[in-house]
Amino acid sequence: MNILHISDLHFGPRHWDGNNKVLLKKINSYKTDIVINTGDSTTDGLEDEYAKAGRFLKSIECKNVISIIGNHDKRNMRSHELFRKYIYNPKVIYIPEMAETNKKHLFLNRKITKVRDNFTDINFIKTISLKNKKFLIISIDTNELYSDEGYVEEEILKAVSNKINQLEYDLAFLMTHHSVLGTDECPLRNSALLIDFVHQHKIESVFCGHTHEMELMRTTDLYNGQSFTQYMCGTLSSCNHPKDDNMFLYYENCGNKDMHLYLVRIFVENGKVDFKEEMVF
Repeated sequence: MNILHISDLHFGPRHWDGNNKVLLKKINSYKTDIVINTGDSTTDGLEDEYAKAGRFLKSIECKNVISIIGNHDKRNMRSHELFRKYIYNPKVIYIPEMAETNKKHLFLNRKITKVRDNFTDINFIKTISLKNKKFLIISIDTNELYSDEGYVEEEILKAVSNKINQLEYDLAFLMTHHSVLGTDECPLRNSALLIDFVHQHKIESVFCGHTHEMELMRTTDLYNGQSFTQYMCGTLSSCNHPKDDNMFLYYENCGNKDMHLYLVRIFVENGKVDFKEEMVF
């Protein structure tokens, strides 16, 4: 299975300075089974930003383009509604409104909001069958409304786990916006819960974004002998950290022993877009 990984498109005032048509041509040149987008498709969660991001993502020719929501996408109370309208509309996994939860703004007040759905999280499982194998793409919404820091709700993890346990599959991948392993200025505050979730379901690969940097990390629980790898993609935002470059990642034969990872850096100078591909391993 081949996966192409993009993240942090930031349509709006932080979107990159290059030509989108040139970028789309490059993305579509790869032999890809799945394209994953690990959040922050917009800058301020505005409807026009969502619409532009949606048009870009729908121009990707891959049959399976899977997007998750990011902290910048969740900057207004309609964010989950706009995400599902313009970006990706999965079958969301819900929890009862009467459940005791700790995540802020997980449920909006029905009396004062005019949105279709007052549940603000977008958690889902996507099943994809390829070459006689069944893959699970699991998305856990690590974002809190109006916050750049991440938080996962334990009751949601339980609900997603129940769904997973009802399914038969060969391999499971996890998509989150915030890093599970790394540290940054706006971290996932209770990442230990999500690490336990990863070990519980024997997930070997976690894909994320958020920091605008590429980071490849592998961790092993020495006591239980369980390991997983986290792949953090860079960004397609023009406001990168100093000395960062725009980039995306391409995973060839993902999940197999003969897997190769390619880093595709993007350089914009005087209106011209250049790509530099590097095989990481």
